[in-house]
Amino acid sequence: MPTSDEHFLSGDIVDEGTEVSVADLCRMFAVEEQHIVALVEEGVLGTRDAVLIEFDKTEWRFHGNEVRRVRIALRLERDLGINVPGVALVLELLEELEQLRRERRVQT
Repeated sequence: MPTSDEHFLSGDIVDEGTEVSVADLCRMFAVEEQHIVALVEEGVLGTRDAVLIEFDKTEWRFHGNEVRRVRIALRLERDLGINVPGVALVLELLEELEQLRRERRVQT
């Protein structure tokens, strides 16, 4: 039996080809469905569905790379106190910075 000082890690391995549902994201990150909906509505997350708001949220599917975005978004909110629109902006800037770094590596 584990003592109070022992900690166990658990996790899900998700590659880019994996699709997860809203319920899966809620379970993985211990957040309410409405929080995931807010991230989708603000453009932080994209689903594979063309018209996001018209579909039943239980039918939304997210690719594995969106799981990474949720993790980053929630950390920005929690650690830095950034609101959802701010998170969308930060993620956009981080992606742009990564793209510039890739281009720079190719040029050198």
